[in-house]
Amino acid sequence: MSKRNLQIAMAILGAVPVLTGLIGLMGLSDPLYTRLNLPPDATLDSNLRFYSGVWLGVGLAAWWLVPRIDRETSLYRTLWLMIFLGGVGRLISLTSAGLPFIPFVGFTALEILGAPLFVWWQHRVAVRAASIGTWE
Repeated sequence: MSKRNLQIAMAILGAVPVLTGLIGLMGLSDPLYTRLNLPPDATLDSNLRFYSGVWLGVGLAAWWLVPRIDRETSLYRTLWLMIFLGGVGRLISLTSAGLPFIPFVGFTALEILGAPLFVWWQHRVAVRAASIGTWE
């Protein structure tokens, strides 16, 4: 549960919103949605592109945090709160609309269960860094 392991985990996890955010900026042309043969809709396309841009920003912010992960607690918690709330949205969808593609069920679990665990992990890293007086 070291700082270095947390940094590695965040760097890897940050790649998910960066990559999927970039792909999602394709809107309804995103390969995930073209397979669904959805009718063209400017509002849905606009929303998909907007939220993909926000999601890309989450990933970039996660990467920005990596070198300063032990001292940027507020931003770290804010990002994980956003991810947790996204998981709540997925959970609502799962119960009201049914099962999505299987990987999205896994994402929901990571978002709901992983967010509190990552916040706890970062808290331990930050407390340890503060107690030994290093901000490396």
